[in-house]
Amino acid sequence: MGAISTATLSGVLLLDKGSGMTSNSALQRARKLLDMRKAGHTGSLDPLASGILPLCFNEATKLSSYLLDSDKRYRVLARLGVTTDTGDADGEVRSRTPVPALDEPALLTVLAGFTGPILQVPPMFSALKHRGKRLYELARKGVEVERPPRPVTVFDIELAGRGADYLELDVHCSKGTYIRTLVEDIGHALGCGAHVEVLRRTTVAGFSVAQAVTLEQLEAMAPADRLDCLRPMDSMVQHWPAAWLDAGTARLFRHGQAVEGGDFPVGELVRVYGGGGVFLGIGCSDGKGRIAPRRVVVPWSDDA
Repeated sequence: MGAISTATLSGVLLLDKGSGMTSNSALQRARKLLDMRKAGHTGSLDPLASGILPLCFNEATKLSSYLLDSDKRYRVLARLGVTTDTGDADGEVRSRTPVPALDEPALLTVLAGFTGPILQVPPMFSALKHRGKRLYELARKGVEVERPPRPVTVFDIELAGRGADYLELDVHCSKGTYIRTLVEDIGHALGCGAHVEVLRRTTVAGFSVAQAVTLEQLEAMAPADRLDCLRPMDSMVQHWPAAWLDAGTARLFRHGQAVEGGDFPVGELVRVYGGGGVFLGIGCSDGKGRIAPRRVVVPWSDDA
């Protein structure tokens, strides 16, 4: 890979973001290390949080929304008896409450109440907007506004460990789930409050943090070795079915035309490939054998 110009190289880097930095600062450091022109991340992590952060470069940025929509898994240490204004250890303490003695069956019952489809009120310290302003910008000014609850799904909460004033939880959840809010709500249900002390994202869209590299590891590599860490664009959507087009049909698809591409259910998204197995982008089936382009990427070669 080292011989390919980064001006045309596209792909996905699985970064293990360290705590204490924003997702955007991690993205920009990685972009400079790989000498990429265009870059984007696929769902930010709070500065306090660490873990897997897929980064998309060049043409791969067109597919980033598909990772944003994916399920995620987190390992979280929830500190009981203390609440903060941000919902995590980076915030100012709001209250301290004695932690009641918790027997495990009762604790598991409380956790079970937060699994399945639930409604969450987004935290004020978040990037959501209210009348054009980021909520965290208002929160820093001491302004709090009403936030409508949003539906999310918590597929599973596993009690991985516990102590007198903390819980270790493994959470598998849908997109849009705020772990800080989940921990605060669990603390409220326990009658003592809680906040996130340590948070680590362990999986996203089937990718594991065990597959990721840190910025420190990237910095220690030779430039060509850094590029070898890139994964193909279509690695983000490997769980989807694939459609294979001949050269002529692939050319039509790349120019925005719906093409004959195989028998898939109506509305199903598929990976589309041209000659030589070149990934062309994402298509959507009409259920009648035709596939319309949804996201077209530029392959390295125009011969596809």
